[in-house]
Amino acid sequence: MATPQEVLGLIKEKGIKLIDLKFIDLPGIWQHLTVYENQIDESSFTEGVAFDGSSIRGWKAINESDMSMVLDPDTAWIDPFMKEPTLSVICSIKEPRTGEPYSRCPRVIAQKAIDYLQASGIGDTAFFGPEAEFFIFDDVRFDQNQHEGYYYVDSIEGRWNSGRKEEGGNLGYKPRYKEGYFPVAPTDTSQDMRSEMLLTMAECGVPIEKHHHEVATGGQCELGIRFDTLVKSADNLMIYKYCIKNVARKYGQTVTFMPKPVFNDNGSGMHTHQSIWSGGQPLFAGDKYAGLSDMGLWYIGGILKHAPALLAFTNPTTNSYKRLVPGFEAPVNLAYSQGNRSASVRIPLSGDNPKAKRLEFRCPDATSNPYLAFAAMLCAGIDGIKNQIDPGEPLDVDIYDLSPEELAKIPSTPGSLEDALECLEKDHDFLTVGGVFTEDLINTWIQYKLDNEVNPMRLRPHPYEFALYYDC
Repeated sequence: MATPQEVLGLIKEKGIKLIDLKFIDLPGIWQHLTVYENQIDESSFTEGVAFDGSSIRGWKAINESDMSMVLDPDTAWIDPFMKEPTLSVICSIKEPRTGEPYSRCPRVIAQKAIDYLQASGIGDTAFFGPEAEFFIFDDVRFDQNQHEGYYYVDSIEGRWNSGRKEEGGNLGYKPRYKEGYFPVAPTDTSQDMRSEMLLTMAECGVPIEKHHHEVATGGQCELGIRFDTLVKSADNLMIYKYCIKNVARKYGQTVTFMPKPVFNDNGSGMHTHQSIWSGGQPLFAGDKYAGLSDMGLWYIGGILKHAPALLAFTNPTTNSYKRLVPGFEAPVNLAYSQGNRSASVRIPLSGDNPKAKRLEFRCPDATSNPYLAFAAMLCAGIDGIKNQIDPGEPLDVDIYDLSPEELAKIPSTPGSLEDALECLEKDHDFLTVGGVFTEDLINTWIQYKLDNEVNPMRLRPHPYEFALYYDC
């Protein structure tokens, strides 16, 4: 763990003049403020740096806008994308009037989830390992106004370009739909870019593991990072997204973490591995199904019980539910299994090492705010453990072999963001009982999503509606 003194020493040693303070807004986008080095001292790590919070989405009103960014010394890294040597530091938000952590700050909520875990006596550490997928495009254009609406994405890898002439001669090698998993070059065109993305993340302190092409055509990829503690893992995911987007920009390309930017091919998810430990020992390893302990199964029980409400945080966009449809390896079935990828909870094969025993919640996607999503999942799991919620029988059959009658017995994920928000409104005691989420935060989240995403989508005609109905 770094100390404020060590960070200040690094600034002096490297002759750094600029410090970039990064924090996350409520929907999940990084914001930043760059200050000159004389604006940072030891008090910045306890009292914070003042800023106006009234223009941050989902936060303060104009008459109570003063807030403070409190620097976390353990998150300092040299930013590789700045022309001038710049130290980036991730911050949590504080109420300067009361001195209390701000209850709508997602990073504060994530830390409260860990405090709740420790206060419960169940464990002292929660590990999370997200697997965020994304698309790399060569071109993206979109607009919506009173008389027109469209989007356009393109990639030299897109199967739709197999007949295009405007490439100086089409060289072929376009991944077929749903067949983009692990091809070598020249079919895989982004090897060098992904390598730079991965190594840049390592420079920023993210523990890296691997990278590869993903299933969909048109440039779908994934980089693998190592699991970490809940708050640190959310920090790492934000650095992950920051590095990937900025490296792609250097190559003249663009990245999106939208779950479903390409019709009729696999979408991008963020399978999230998780486990609880105590005193350096894993608590999910045992002699039950798939090598799990009772605690591990109860945790799954909590995830499955509260999944419809959880998805309001783990799949928080209208586009999220374009991915959660059957037929695309989508985890739409609220069941668990040690091998079935259509189940929403999977227990990975981890061998005999109890430290590797974990579960994987497959519903989330990377449009989520990771601090809120991880905190919500942990709260659901704690509720399962405290109440010993039985997850039922595992789903170890091929889902596509089931009859309609059998399939109807398996609960499924909500069909839209509006449905998930309704579930959250009805079922959120598991989030507030430990003081992790406040009623204010949950109400703000629901209203923000309705006002800014659900209702605006309702008002606008969809291009495909013209194909369906224009000649009526």
